[in-house]
Amino acid sequence: MHISEGVLSVPVLVSGAVLSVVGLTIGLHKIKNENIPKVAILSSAFFIASLIHIPLGPASAHLVLNGLVGILLGWAAFPSIFIALLLQTVLFQFGGFTTLGINTFSMAMPGVFSYYIFRGLLHRGKNIVFLGGFLGGALALVVAAAFISLALVITEKSFTAVAGTFFIMHLPVSIIEGIITGFVVVYLKKVKPEALG
Repeated sequence: MHISEGVLSVPVLVSGAVLSVVGLTIGLHKIKNENIPKVAILSSAFFIASLIHIPLGPASAHLVLNGLVGILLGWAAFPSIFIALLLQTVLFQFGGFTTLGINTFSMAMPGVFSYYIFRGLLHRGKNIVFLGGFLGGALALVVAAAFISLALVITEKSFTAVAGTFFIMHLPVSIIEGIITGFVVVYLKKVKPEALG
């Protein structure tokens, strides 16, 4: 789900960088010392999940888990996802340094949305907890795909078909993301409820 170097226009890249700096600033202020290991573990989960590619027709998509990161961290999803994306850029050349801002914003902000919309459901009964996790995980990926598609279309109208295909191919992946996130939050509620806040 990374946008590579040389695809987006300078205004889109600069906007993404500015929005990510704002998100990172808020996120860093929200992290308490005792939550640093939690942020690091979720950053690792994000890093590993996006290495698992799912073939979809002529292309492939991968898990992101930005909904899980967002639901559990809120604004701290920004530094968590930024670090994972930075490491992927350095180690595997996924994305790029110029697109780090837009990629961070596109994946972290939907996680923050899920935090505010679905976090309250994580303190209810088991079925409601699963539903909250499922919806949070699925919505975050759909919104992330929409943000990236929008960045492509704003850059160049001829990217509209590519952006539409990109968005559509992530819809089935969002269902998988939702199921994984749902099961993870149910498990955490059972064994470590303090992780849910």
